[in-house]
Amino acid sequence: MTASKSAVVLLSGGLDSTTILAIAKKEGYTPYAMTFRYGQRHEIEIEAARRVAEYYAVRDHVVVDMDLRQWGGSALTGDEEVPKSASVDDIGDGIPITYVPARNTIFLSFALGWAEVLGAQHLFIGVNALDYSGYPDCRPNFIEAFQSMANLATKSAVEGAPYKIHAPLIDCTKAEIIQRGLALGVDYQLTSSCYDPDSAGRSCGRCDACLLRRRGFQENGVEDPIAYQL
Repeated sequence: MTASKSAVVLLSGGLDSTTILAIAKKEGYTPYAMTFRYGQRHEIEIEAARRVAEYYAVRDHVVVDMDLRQWGGSALTGDEEVPKSASVDDIGDGIPITYVPARNTIFLSFALGWAEVLGAQHLFIGVNALDYSGYPDCRPNFIEAFQSMANLATKSAVEGAPYKIHAPLIDCTKAEIIQRGLALGVDYQLTSSCYDPDSAGRSCGRCDACLLRRRGFQENGVEDPIAYQL
């Protein structure tokens, strides 16, 4: 397979990123997976990412270490409590404190650097602008802007090999994402979405990520295969 069909896939170990890895494989890309240990409290997701990467036999899987706890600014990288709600309807409209400042900009920048070394012109990211927590770096205009920047800032693009950022789930509901993944044979038992799992890796069931995930499975009439504390 040519380098032009290679792709760097941002793989958190969650539902969305696992689905986009399955999509990339289905579309004939050779995937290189990149995961971040950035000081997040839900580090169990790194174990999930390793399971998913192994399951899909990615060409290479890199776990990048950085410590965003040095400056905090998020309940995921600081000491603030992760917000919990009784239902999806109780999730607030504003940008929540689980937003990690500039996270997707940082992650895509690392992925872009690796892609340039690999000679891979494709990057996949599992952002979603419908069933999500309101993060500004999950919107279509952010993806478009980053792609434009990538094609201005890299030797590869300047020399005629531009980059394409694929965000195939950006306009999907969580139910639609799960439906698509199930059609591709995704084993969601391998994944972890919770912002605040317990020491055994069981999901809390009440953070935004858990509530949206659980509703998505319910709307598909399928039981979520992961373990919950509730």
